[in-house]
Amino acid sequence: MAAAFGLYTHIQSNRRRSIALLLGLFFLVYVMVYAGALIAEAMMGDASLTWLLQAAWRDLIWAAPWATLAAALWIVIAYLFNQSLIDAVTGATDVTRKEQPRLYNLLENLCISRGIPMPKLKVMDDPALNAFASGLNARQYSITVTTGLLNRLNDQEVEAVLGHELTHIRNGDVRMLVIAVIIAGVIGFFAELVFRIFFQSGVRWSSGRSSSGGSSDRGKGGGGAAILIAVALIAVAWLLSTAIRFALSRRREYLADAGAVELTKNPDAMIMALRKIEGRGELDHATSAVMEMCVDNPREGFADLFATHPSIESRIKALIEFAGGHDPGPLDLPEPGDETGESQQEESTGEQGDTVNPPPKPFLPSQPPVVLGGSAPAAQPEVTGPPSGPPSGPWGPTRQ
Repeated sequence: MAAAFGLYTHIQSNRRRSIALLLGLFFLVYVMVYAGALIAEAMMGDASLTWLLQAAWRDLIWAAPWATLAAALWIVIAYLFNQSLIDAVTGATDVTRKEQPRLYNLLENLCISRGIPMPKLKVMDDPALNAFASGLNARQYSITVTTGLLNRLNDQEVEAVLGHELTHIRNGDVRMLVIAVIIAGVIGFFAELVFRIFFQSGVRWSSGRSSSGGSSDRGKGGGGAAILIAVALIAVAWLLSTAIRFALSRRREYLADAGAVELTKNPDAMIMALRKIEGRGELDHATSAVMEMCVDNPREGFADLFATHPSIESRIKALIEFAGGHDPGPLDLPEPGDETGESQQEESTGEQGDTVNPPPKPFLPSQPPVVLGGSAPAAQPEVTGPPSGPPSGPWGPTRQ
């Protein structure tokens, strides 16, 4: 019970921190509005820095409700169309039990075991080894798996990956991450727009013109400093929004790994799945937002500040420490066209905690053919143990 209590305590704590980070993202939206107002005031006429800062604050108070409404509208649009956009980028298609019985049954069994509604199941035709969950509500939730992952992981490992993504859905991670990506996208779009205007279009502001009414109160000479402050605020807001977005993703991966083990009761399968996915998850045509939702994102960030996922090594170390299991170390998988023989040999060894596939059924020799009109067939090997009925001949039980 202690382990389960610890897991769910971490989930609740992580959810509270995530809400705080989302509120921080909304705060950064208002920082961007203030910076935009400061730039507008500086370009409208020369004034002292103090006057411009106060004028931008008044503009922010007036514009805050409109900024909130615009952010909410943006979220509603994403709520309605985010899954369609993701499918368009990745080329994923819905699959049924008839089309993917192995994958469908594995996911269905996990959902039934915990009483979880069955999300939609999608497959993306890509040799990379990866999967991700998406959606903002129960009707949209879906799990997408690449064909490369299906071809190169065994049933236990695929089940662990499905458990990982199902945990993201259960914990509300998918909805939280999509909202964070949306808000951070708004901040990034505005930041890029401002920098393009000032550094590519060569926009200049007036330093000798003042608007009507109280030039002595306005002062002068603060336009340049106001522009620099606004640009600095925009840059800081963009960096912080990116860091917050990635921090949301990193924290959740550890809990999703633990959730997969809690669902499957098989830490070795999750460890082996991570080792096989390691360095093989790059989706060439996917955007950075899609890669953030994947089991692993091989796109590295600067000094791990902008890394969306913790390293495979740290995730496996956490699994071994808190869930047990064995680490086989980095794996050299064969090329996609040559994995049949080697992968079967690898799965049958069972070294260092690898999940072992069930051994093949023993070969049972068939009865010798009966030649009509010929001699009786050769005698069968003697079977030990008491007879279970009358002696059997080539045509069935011999009548006495």
